[in-house]
This record gives sequence, C-alpha cells and structure tokens, in this order.
Amino acid sequence: MALATAGAASLQARVPLKGCEQVNLASSASIAATDEASGRATGNIGHFNDLEPRMILEIADIRIHPGQNAAFEAAIAKGAGEVIAHAKGFKGFKVNRSIETPERYVLQIFWETLEDHTVGFRESPAFPAWRAIVGPFFAAPPVVEHFDLVTQSA
Repeated sequence: MALATAGAASLQARVPLKGCEQVNLASSASIAATDEASGRATGNIGHFNDLEPRMILEIADIRIHPGQNAAFEAAIAKGAGEVIAHAKGFKGFKVNRSIETPERYVLQIFWETLEDHTVGFRESPAFPAWRAIVGPFFAAPPVVEHFDLVTQSA
C-alpha cells in the first residue's frame, strides 16, 4: 500500500503574534491509501485518527544567550509546569535541546484547540507571567508554528 496526497497542497497562513518572530498555521491535505498494483484508492485515512480528539501541536524554536543553559532549563520547566500547565486546553509539553547548537531549544506544547493557545493563553494574564520567567533568556524572539497531526508510529 502506498500513500499519496489527495486534494490541494498544504495550506499555510502567517499570523503575527506579539513577542514572536512569526507564526505559521499549517494544515495538511488529506492522505489517501492506494493499492500499489492497481493505483486505486483503498481508503482515505485523513487525519491520523478521526476517532480521537484532534490536538494542536505548538512548536517554538527558541535561541538563548550562550552560557545560560542550566538557568534557562530550570526557568522553562518552571514556566511550563507552573504557568502554561494551568491554561485552558493545555494537554502537555516537551522541551528538547539541540546537540549541535546547545543554545537552541524546541518547545512542544499540545493544545486541545488552536484558539486555546492563540486566544485563551496568549491574551490572558498568564502569557506575560510566562514571558517574565523565560523571556530574559531569549537571544531573539522565538519562531512559533502550529501543526495538525497527520500520522504517527504505533
């Protein structure tokens, strides 16, 4: 079985958010399963699992000032755990540090809806509280994008 995209190409819109370099809202086209021998569609698998609730993944690409790793890692754990974790629609977070570029981090936050992040959190008093904790470490404004899950491993 092969996978092929069906419908239009990915849709992308840029939305400015205060304090961020840019935000991309990405929506992938449907994915259809096809039989390799006949080339006929065997079923549309659409988003990963239409039976599970849809979640939005926010990814923030963060660059910090050199030599601040330990303090930043403590601050981001505190800010995410004590501030963002209480926001409506928050489902969880992960933070990864680059091996090649130690001052680069990727923050992944899972939200129930896009609006839970862009409106509920970003327009609440919790956002300035979060930025007060982690903002002093930023070498540049984070680049933030939002993603829909298309597929994943078992």
